[in-house]
Amino acid sequence: MNEFAAKLYEIARKWQERWMKSRIFEVEPDESKPKFFITAAFPYPNSPLHLGHSRTYTITDVYARYLRMRGYNVLFPMGFHYTGTPILTMAESIAKGDRELIELMIEVYDVPPEDIEKLKEPLSLARYFHNDAKMAMIESGYSIDWRREFTTIDEEFKRFIVWQFTKLKEKELIKKGTHPVGWCPFHNMPVGMHDTKGDVEPEIGEFTLILFELEKDLYLPAATLRPETVFGVTNIWVNPKAEYVVVKLDGKRYIVSKRAAFKLRFQRDDVVEEAAIKGEELLGKRARNPATGKAVPILPAEFVDPDTASGIVMSVPAHAPYDYVALEELKREHPEVLERLGVDPDELRPIPLIRVKGYGEIPAKEIVEKMGIKSQKERDLLDEATKKLYSDEYHYGVVREDIIEHVYSDMPEPYRSFAVAPVKAWIAGKSVVEAREAATKWLAALGYGDKMYEVLNRPVYCRCGTEIVVKVLKDQWFIDYGNSEWKKLAYELLNSMRIVPEDMREEFVKTIDWLHERAAARTRGLGTELPWAKGWIIESLSDSTIYMAFYTIIHKIRMYGIKPEQLTVEFWDYVLLGKGSAEEVAKKTGIKREIVEELRRDFDYWYPLDSRHSGRDLVPNHLTFFIFNHAAIFPRDKWPRQIVVNGFVLLEGKKMSKSLRNIVPLRRALRVYGADTVRATLLAAAEILQDANFSEDLAKSVMSQLRKFENYARLSRSMDSEETIADKWLLSMLQQRIEATTKALDELRTRAATINILYEMENDVAKYLELRGGKPGPALKEYIESWTKMMAPIAPHIAEEVWHEILGKDTFVSIETWPSVDPEKRDPEVELIVSYVDKIVEDVKSILRVYKGEAKRLVIAVAKPESWHIARIVSSYVAKRGQLRDAIRAVINAGVPKKDAAQITRKLYEFLRSADEALLSLIDGVQEFDEKAAIVQLKDYIVRKTGIEQIEVYYVDEAENKMPQQKIRQVIPLRPAILIE
Repeated sequence: MNEFAAKLYEIARKWQERWMKSRIFEVEPDESKPKFFITAAFPYPNSPLHLGHSRTYTITDVYARYLRMRGYNVLFPMGFHYTGTPILTMAESIAKGDRELIELMIEVYDVPPEDIEKLKEPLSLARYFHNDAKMAMIESGYSIDWRREFTTIDEEFKRFIVWQFTKLKEKELIKKGTHPVGWCPFHNMPVGMHDTKGDVEPEIGEFTLILFELEKDLYLPAATLRPETVFGVTNIWVNPKAEYVVVKLDGKRYIVSKRAAFKLRFQRDDVVEEAAIKGEELLGKRARNPATGKAVPILPAEFVDPDTASGIVMSVPAHAPYDYVALEELKREHPEVLERLGVDPDELRPIPLIRVKGYGEIPAKEIVEKMGIKSQKERDLLDEATKKLYSDEYHYGVVREDIIEHVYSDMPEPYRSFAVAPVKAWIAGKSVVEAREAATKWLAALGYGDKMYEVLNRPVYCRCGTEIVVKVLKDQWFIDYGNSEWKKLAYELLNSMRIVPEDMREEFVKTIDWLHERAAARTRGLGTELPWAKGWIIESLSDSTIYMAFYTIIHKIRMYGIKPEQLTVEFWDYVLLGKGSAEEVAKKTGIKREIVEELRRDFDYWYPLDSRHSGRDLVPNHLTFFIFNHAAIFPRDKWPRQIVVNGFVLLEGKKMSKSLRNIVPLRRALRVYGADTVRATLLAAAEILQDANFSEDLAKSVMSQLRKFENYARLSRSMDSEETIADKWLLSMLQQRIEATTKALDELRTRAATINILYEMENDVAKYLELRGGKPGPALKEYIESWTKMMAPIAPHIAEEVWHEILGKDTFVSIETWPSVDPEKRDPEVELIVSYVDKIVEDVKSILRVYKGEAKRLVIAVAKPESWHIARIVSSYVAKRGQLRDAIRAVINAGVPKKDAAQITRKLYEFLRSADEALLSLIDGVQEFDEKAAIVQLKDYIVRKTGIEQIEVYYVDEAENKMPQQKIRQVIPLRPAILIE
């Protein structure tokens, strides 16, 4: 920690203590102010908060602080999520002496060795990291109302969750049924995102198993997500190095990988393993395609993953890049293998089935050759090609009309009899989407189709280390996110919300669309028991959907000593939904009527939730469940108004991970850099949805800017009373900065706001001091006061320090009023003068770099004020991207002689086309501009910047004999002639 970082850390602790003591972030309903209720996803206390977590909370806090200064009554509460299995699993692993985990705790998470003993018991571990996370939030300066803090195993919260699930069940949105779920074979329970290593949600997909008959009553169940391509199968792939088994299920015998047999036991009853067989033993045998009757060979392919689905893959080289490449590689490099297996290469020719715009006859061949893929080992490229082709065929593909003639010309009986009519009716000429559904149903009806569930994003591991499989749960409780009427409500709520950034809306739409039934409970873990199913604990992504409502009244439930058993369904119905009456609730619960009414008023004041903040990884689960559950339980006037989604945090350009051991605990970062540096670095690194790269260089740059801010504040105390053009310029720039920063924060462009406050405003003050020769004037104090207020949401601790200790204020800047633009102080002419003179200085310096000899005299010839209107005309055409000819015509109409108009307009047009929008805006805002007067006003500044003591400035008609005629003829508005001698 360097000296200034240590100072920042101490300043932060000082102001955190004062905020706590003064309780400035504890809020109650106040009808005199507009309210703003803002929340961020509460943390799961099984490890310390790190820099990645901090980004979400910092963005939330910046927005909360900003709106508080804009006059809103802002509530920003925080709770802690104990529900689920991660805490249990981690405590169990530590208790068992898991060396790797214990080393991670000590070396990466900064847990003192003497504290490891505390982590062996689940609740002790949870409370340890709960306290650590709370301290990290306090030390980060988050403006949280800590009176409302709770955990999801608090008895009061459990009563709230019982009410929520009672409501869902009453609406028939929780039902008993049979559905596939992610499953931990070790713990024998369903798992979700928070139960897995890396917080990965198991994505469950349904594979169609197409039964290729190897011999009577023995089948190879080829697993596919594209059953419509079965007509183009040339061969079957197996992995020659894998172990396969013969299993019997539902009266049929399948050959599947050993791992598939294990998985099928979780999905089917009475799976009997009969015999083992090696993959290489299957090579060269032939299996009959049930869709065409053709006997196709079994060939070797190491890309076949025996751990995925059945471990048997059908080969469709016309439409599958992996298949095409593997077959070409086999024919090219291992023809002896085909010869030994008795396979003629000609029978492996691709069979094209699907036409898709942008591709030729054999799409897989085309995309593989375009991408230059030669080997099946080029998995990344093959994955990319597969994803692209599958997507294009799914969205735009059509099955060939001539599929019957093309595929079935030599089809044997009896296959032709039962195949031709249905294929012609349901599949030929149909879209891929239609053909896929038809092929699946047709094969199943014939007895040649089956299904198997698989984790599509495998491998996903339970926190205990066991790989997750898919289990078909029978007679279990599910939340029915597939309910069509519920989906309509969810879409309605989404359409009524502001999504920041707007680009994320489509992700929510897709998630709502594909969400289906989800297991509601687990058999182990912390949390709330299903009220009607003892022994089942509501899982962690199901009890964290509407808990924001609980924040509104929990502190008063405690304050009034209300007992958990008094928090009945009727209590919550009245307080949160307005159902029933306070008298009835008071009579049934024993809570005083006036207290019940007060709680109802509090909830009614704070709800709906105004802004919900979370990381992008929670869009496919928590944030969408949040939408569904609010839509189901609350009336429309209580639906949330906004969701804000942010990207992840990188460390020195790399993803933070346990394996890289580069996770930085937040409290360590705060000690090393200071809270304000950490906050501002995370904000300055990227706009909200981009991944933010926290780097040492950026942190040092931010720290340097904070130091400059403090130094300039001190300088403002010793000012010169004389006002100059520089002071008018500084106050005019201040109006610009206020306007730009306010707009950025309103739009949650936190990087733009931070860059403006930390860097652009510092540039303004540095420029101002240059203009004044280093002596601060009267404008600096006003600028610093506004700058300090604008710094408060970003770097609140140093803002408070400057506000109190340097500027001598006796209020908290955190609850001061946000600066507003004063139109009277906006002065485009002064801004243009400084911009214009800076351009002259830049041009002079460019000349001096090649000038030989000592420069003693600078002569400048400028356009006369009467020609300024020409600059404004041309600028207006450039700003709206008008044509040069139209600008020339406008200049002529303004009274400029034709013989001069074309030349001067062309020069101005070319010059202004390279100018930025800010200059064009200034030109538009300045009615009259005297370039000679501008230079004279800032003559001393030009001397200091160029080092040339003697400066002479003339209007163009005064410049005769002062410089060559050739130079004088080049003068146009804003482009003077310059001579150095």
